Amino acid sequence: MSFYLAIKEVWRNKGRFFLFSLVIALITVLVLFIAGLAEGLATANREYLAKLDAQLLVFQSDVKLSTLTSRLGNDTLTKVRRVPGVAAVGPVGLSNGNLVFTNGTPDLDVSLVGFEPGKPGGASALEGRDLRSSRAYETVIDNDIAREAGVKVGDTITFKSIQGTEEEYFDLRVAGITDGRQYFFQPSVFVPLEVWDKIRPQAVESSGDEALAYNILAVQLSQPAMQVEMAQLIQSQVADVEVADLVTSYEASPGYSAQQSTLNTQRGFTLLIGILVIGGFFQIQTLQKVPNIGMLKAIGASNSTVGLAVVMQIVAVTVFGVLLGTLGTLLLSVGLPQGIPIQFTQETLAAAMLSLMIIGPIGGLVSVRLALKVEPLMALGLSS
Repeated sequence: MSFYLAIKEVWRNKGRFFLFSLVIALITVLVLFIAGLAEGLATANREYLAKLDAQLLVFQSDVKLSTLTSRLGNDTLTKVRRVPGVAAVGPVGLSNGNLVFTNGTPDLDVSLVGFEPGKPGGASALEGRDLRSSRAYETVIDNDIAREAGVKVGDTITFKSIQGTEEEYFDLRVAGITDGRQYFFQPSVFVPLEVWDKIRPQAVESSGDEALAYNILAVQLSQPAMQVEMAQLIQSQVADVEVADLVTSYEASPGYSAQQSTLNTQRGFTLLIGILVIGGFFQIQTLQKVPNIGMLKAIGASNSTVGLAVVMQIVAVTVFGVLLGTLGTLLLSVGLPQGIPIQFTQETLAAAMLSLMIIGPIGGLVSVRLALKVEPLMALGLSS
């Protein structure tokens, strides 16, 4: 009976309910775009660190886990390698620069990542081959670079660096192409650590005699599950270092937490607005049909039947609106410019859709309560 009453009313007033479903669809589009933007910005900030082939990162102490501020040397590398339980350690140098092209493609800002071939910290090639030599001027590039600039394995790219006050240009042969490895919103170029030290931007051009310094150490463990214990052990045996897992490391990136908190707050307010809008609509809808509810109760309909019918209406309209909004969001995302950092994952879509479907019944609780309180005689104007 409840199902029949709910569907019958929706069908008889399908124009009104469809318009309200469109309102829910617009709220859905807004929530999903905020969720997609949060995921896209987070990915652009953390992608390289999140995909590292390591369990722990070692930083210089007192730099608040800042990858660019941290400076480590070979003595620290040697000490970390000697810690029991450490399977492999790879030094990683991080910098940035530009790729310049002669085919008319605009210059591309990139992150320059130096690592020791065969050690943790680099990226495996999905196309072509991995880096082998520690001194060869060759690179594995992020597939974003390959897509945007039309670069293929075997091509030569030119890296522009500021050394001293002069612009220096270095040719790098593309040995391989990896998956997305953005770092600080820029696609990554992976080179051997010794090459990185020569071509990275620096205040004074390198003479080659200085001691090699890098930013962090990527650590693989013999027992990956013992991350907390191993982090404490490394810090106790190696002076002036701070050790963190990958999640803690990228969450400490400048602006990461503030950015995600801001977007999550916006999403929360949007859901709150959705609750108020849905609640207001169904409350007005219920007030308009008080005489009808009174008649149903007068002929024997129970409170549970009436209340369940209202809940079914709320759920049906909300589900239809959410599905419509999700479809619209996916269609709109196809036409967005490539540079907009919006990324939809199954987890993001599922979480957003679930939260939207929950707010419908929550927003409609007031109208359900109102329907249950209707007195048949008063609703029909027969009470004295």
